[in-house]
Amino acid sequence: MFIFRQLRDSSSATYTYLIGSRASRAALLVDPVAEQSPLYLGLLGELELNLACVVDTHLHSDHLSAAPTLIRHTGCLYAAGLCSGIGGADRQLADGDSLDLADLHLEVLATPGHTPGCITLLWEDRLLTGDALLIGSCGATGEPGGNAGTHYDSVTRKLLPLPDELLVFPGHDRDGRRVSCIGDERQGNPLFCGISRDEFMAQDRSQPMGERAEAMLAANRQGGGSVLRERSPVSPNN
Repeated sequence: MFIFRQLRDSSSATYTYLIGSRASRAALLVDPVAEQSPLYLGLLGELELNLACVVDTHLHSDHLSAAPTLIRHTGCLYAAGLCSGIGGADRQLADGDSLDLADLHLEVLATPGHTPGCITLLWEDRLLTGDALLIGSCGATGEPGGNAGTHYDSVTRKLLPLPDELLVFPGHDRDGRRVSCIGDERQGNPLFCGISRDEFMAQDRSQPMGERAEAMLAANRQGGGSVLRERSPVSPNN
């Protein structure tokens, strides 16, 4: 009944997620990369899906979001975290919100730290964690507004207490690993297993922001705000 695809951009090691419904033909894309827009549009056509929404889990510094291109081609809605700093979002998603697109239902967990507006999406038995929780790791805290203590709290208080069997689909993995689960991350993630908040904060996991990253941030802050949209036939139920 449902369709799930994990798509990888090799240059940035970014994972993009396509979730769709065979019944309603509604679909959404999470963290799409601009250079991969033809792939996404082709896949949507092949699967006979109508793109209802694009979601960015946070303000990205390592790739350009495909949101403007996808909005232009499909008229879809655009959603991002409430404190993300991304402009032009039709939905600003806060902790406890739900994203309902026809028969697709996703729950929103605010997981700030890597950036102030990081969100995690819960769909069925899987978590799309963006950069909040990676496989055996997590996103760095050198992004604008990043905070190591907040990041530790988000992971240890919001994500790791969830049921063991929930699948973790990260926003990145340089080694090409595709999926983990909460039980494995709770027991084996070296950044959180047996590490106190103070110890986590003492780690120097910041990354200097180069000119390329600054340019990406500046472009992605515009979000979908500069795009003139014609809405697609899919009418999400918000």
